[in-house]
Amino acid sequence: MSKKIALITGANKGIGFETARQLGNEGVTIIAAARNEEKGNYAVELLKKEGIDIEFLKLDVDNEADIKAAVEYISSTYGKLDILINNAGIQVESENWGINNTENISEQALRQTLDTNFFNVVKLTNALLPLIKKSEAGRIVNLSSILGSLALHANPASPIYSSKLFAYDTSKTALNSFTIHLAAALAETKIKVNSAHPGWVKTDMGTDAAPMEIADGAKTSVALALLNADGPTGKYIHLGNELPW
Repeated sequence: MSKKIALITGANKGIGFETARQLGNEGVTIIAAARNEEKGNYAVELLKKEGIDIEFLKLDVDNEADIKAAVEYISSTYGKLDILINNAGIQVESENWGINNTENISEQALRQTLDTNFFNVVKLTNALLPLIKKSEAGRIVNLSSILGSLALHANPASPIYSSKLFAYDTSKTALNSFTIHLAAALAETKIKVNSAHPGWVKTDMGTDAAPMEIADGAKTSVALALLNADGPTGKYIHLGNELPW
């Protein structure tokens, strides 16, 4: 198959939904994954009406059976995967981003966040790697955040210094580490692996206080998904600019 196939997790709303729209408009076949079947199917029907080649796939990244079923389905239906966008993520700690909760973070919040945002992203990605290796030029995009930057968190002059939700920030730092390590492991292949910071975007998580529209928040993921052969790998990117780890 010459047409590119992309799997996007958390594609039923927000940045994931918009990423599906923008990639679909580039001629990519979209597998829109979400844990909620009703919301996922509704989102897919909206994009189908826009002429996008898209289908829904039930995939809860916290469910091992769903991961196994997704791999089997993509393998039997397409035989490869060109683009994986690990977009699904959670923040369960607080609606107030401008706090430091390190001293009172609950073990449950820490484990839940790391499970969804890190451990199960690693599990899903590694399960799909054999299919990505069958692509002529595989692309893996990990949706990170500027809040995963240790360099910026350690700098009192940085714009994120006052925001330290420990579980969320740590999960994105760990995800960045996965990006670096996986890119190095795949350095001799045509696969590129990068972390994307979408920006502070008007989503359920970002709230209406965010300065960026969802359409702009999807641009970094789309650009990294469509990188040419000379594009970067193992990098931390926001709208074409590299961020400090």
